[in-house]
Amino acid sequence: MPLIVWIIIFCLLGGLLSVLAAALFLVLREPLRNHILPHLVSFATGALLGAAFLGLLPHALSSVNSSDTHVIPMAVLLGLLGFFVLEKLVLWRHCHADHCEVHAPDQHSRDHSTGTMILIGDSLHNFLDGILIAAAFLTDIHLGIVTSVAVAAHEIPQEVGDFAVLLHSGFSRSRAFIYNVLTSLTTVIGGVLSYFALQPMQAALPYILAVAASSFIYIAVADLIPTLHQRVEGKAALQQVVLIAAGILLIYYAHSTLH
Repeated sequence: MPLIVWIIIFCLLGGLLSVLAAALFLVLREPLRNHILPHLVSFATGALLGAAFLGLLPHALSSVNSSDTHVIPMAVLLGLLGFFVLEKLVLWRHCHADHCEVHAPDQHSRDHSTGTMILIGDSLHNFLDGILIAAAFLTDIHLGIVTSVAVAAHEIPQEVGDFAVLLHSGFSRSRAFIYNVLTSLTTVIGGVLSYFALQPMQAALPYILAVAASSFIYIAVADLIPTLHQRVEGKAALQQVVLIAAGILLIYYAHSTLH
């Protein structure tokens, strides 16, 4: 199967399926939803960290000369700084709960400005996800699959939060679903454009993989883990550790099995 087809399929899987899962998830009663969502966030944390440290970074390091290996950690650090700046611009902030402290609309007005901001940020993020997925597939098909799994694991709780914010901003369920589907398609656009743009730039792929790793690390450490720390009881902490480990093991198993 042509590589471009792999990229399109997995970009669609990471985008559309996560939107569909989020829409179905919101059909559940709120108490059940609030019970399940933290578990999804824990699992996504492990999947993102596993993909970054077990998949993306080893491939990036193995693709450069031994004398240039210090450049890859520098690319990761610059990527972390870049995502910090994006978050300061409120373009990278993600909600993983029905009520988001950053994007919460004013209680006295239900205009669509907050929802529009969510859609713009989500489109940007999904477009960058497409670039990262394409870069991973151009490096190795197995790495592309593992990267797509990690993206999908994070996208489901993210889309639940974004979907909920759109509803709180005054969007109807049908409009929120349609707009989320449209923003998810930017993943495919990013993937296809990157496929053609990056093919003559093979030397740049290790550094793109390093930035991909930094995005996964940043999302896990800056967005997801602080959410997990809001639950301090012992049982919740144990569940979080188990599910984070499960996410890491899934990536490890998928990567080792595919190879």
